[in-house]
Amino acid sequence: MKRLTRALAVMATVALAAGVAPAQAAPPVGSPPGVATPWTSLMHGDAASTDSTQLRGPGTTGHLAASSVPGGVCAATFVGTDGYPVSLCTSYLAGDPPQVATPVVTLFHPYSAKVLATLPLTKGGLLGGVYGYLDEKNRVVVADGSGAVLHVGHHRTPNGWKLSVDRRVDISKRIGSDQVTGLAPDFDGRVWFVTTKGVVGTIAPNGRVAANRLPVGERLGNGLTIRRDGASVLTTHALYEMRAGDDGVPRTVWRRAYDRGPARKPGQLTWGSGTTPTYFGSGGDSWVAIVDNAHVPRLHVLNADTGAPVCSMRAFTRSPQGTENSPMAWGDSIVIPSTYGYQYPPMAVTGPSRPAGAPFTGAMTRIDVVDGKCMRVWENYRDRMATLPRLSRADGLIHGLAYGPYRLGPQQLGSVNYVGVDFRTGARIVTRKVGDAPVDEPMQLTGMIGPGGVLWQGTVTRMLKIAP
Repeated sequence: MKRLTRALAVMATVALAAGVAPAQAAPPVGSPPGVATPWTSLMHGDAASTDSTQLRGPGTTGHLAASSVPGGVCAATFVGTDGYPVSLCTSYLAGDPPQVATPVVTLFHPYSAKVLATLPLTKGGLLGGVYGYLDEKNRVVVADGSGAVLHVGHHRTPNGWKLSVDRRVDISKRIGSDQVTGLAPDFDGRVWFVTTKGVVGTIAPNGRVAANRLPVGERLGNGLTIRRDGASVLTTHALYEMRAGDDGVPRTVWRRAYDRGPARKPGQLTWGSGTTPTYFGSGGDSWVAIVDNAHVPRLHVLNADTGAPVCSMRAFTRSPQGTENSPMAWGDSIVIPSTYGYQYPPMAVTGPSRPAGAPFTGAMTRIDVVDGKCMRVWENYRDRMATLPRLSRADGLIHGLAYGPYRLGPQQLGSVNYVGVDFRTGARIVTRKVGDAPVDEPMQLTGMIGPGGVLWQGTVTRMLKIAP
């Protein structure tokens, strides 16, 4: 019976080849009212953080169509209703006076990828300005080091394009010297934020700020995920389901601790789970999934309303593995890429790892929830994904940048390839060189698939436009 159930689960995805969703696929949760577009306004694709999109990617004819050098590392890119890509970047040197690692909002030309305008923000954390989104007026919403949430608009002037802070909300009284690490809009018109040291807050449409604080010692290094009834927040110790009352104060609905392991693993930024929570399942948000940081990491699928376990299993069949990337989701399926051994810049990580280093061999697996049980559909150990990949529900491919097969010696040198992996089978469908490391080290940065099958992807030096 188990074999038959697994076979049916796999067969149900055959329609993906034609861009049709599997029979068990739930509709997406939808977009909160305060975003520009359904699939290109949020860092993790949608409110549920499924890292998926209804847009097609570059596909088999994908190639490097254009690029530019923005002068920094662009961690997140959004595309608004006007078609202009705008990124949250960390510059090498910017501001007045010039400072290193300054967050900079950067506007790109949609055809040439040329930098059209930049706006340095107040420096906060080392990699400040990573999380944000695009609001309904095509403005980038981002927190800066002054303790404010900014809405940065781009405007055409007689002298060219200009970026400006169109709205500023001061949250410094709620967070003090802490830094915002996650930012997202909800379905009631509020903006949620979380900080490194555990403050969870909301900003009402009228600008009123309300906040709560999680237990001392629990830190946050990931984003937060939104559903119609609340938000999922993952700390270095536990997963929280939270809901804001009429006063806007976020309160805990349930809390579930997880195995955080003995230390940070190589290929992770902080000690604890590296996954932004992912809502999926019936209705698009009945379940929430994370991968823990145990010695043998496990996928945990929980009931989003109650926190009760739905199912759990080893994230990967081989050890050691681990991940810093948010799981991708479609219907009742989860896809987990491994980042174990990935070498982040020393200034980006927090605390020592155990072991100190490891080979970045790569892995990816798909796990389906079938009749209340976690069942592995496929697993491969050849995809050394070097970016946060994006799953297209339109073409059935997982898109991203990857290194070639693992070999002894320097692990992150050589060709950087645009790749497409079949969601049905885990087979590599596309491999196309688009750069060379270390110049184009992808740094596990987030790409964005925009209209026309274009993948906008930052590297350590460039913004790449990969198109059909």
